[in-house]
Amino acid sequence: MVDKPNWPETRERPNPLEKLVKVFDAEQESEALVVSGLLESAGIDSDVTSTDAAQNIYPGVGGNIVLVREEDADQARLIIEEYRQADETAEIDLSEEPTG
Repeated sequence: MVDKPNWPETRERPNPLEKLVKVFDAEQESEALVVSGLLESAGIDSDVTSTDAAQNIYPGVGGNIVLVREEDADQARLIIEEYRQADETAEIDLSEEPTG
């Protein structure tokens, strides 16, 4: 008998039969993935879905959306807004010379 490896528990993705709501949209997949990671680190399951249209028919149309369970939507939007505000107020100190 082979022992099962110690895999970390995987988090369940939102059930497709549950009501999911869009809490964020972005043109770039990387931005949507950052927001998804932010939400998941706060304990909110999320899913990133591409909304790309056929680029030969609708160039520039589409993007990516972040979906969460309906009951998590308000909390998710609050987390995203707090992150945006913190990012806007972050200051970079350019007075010091870089080391390296």
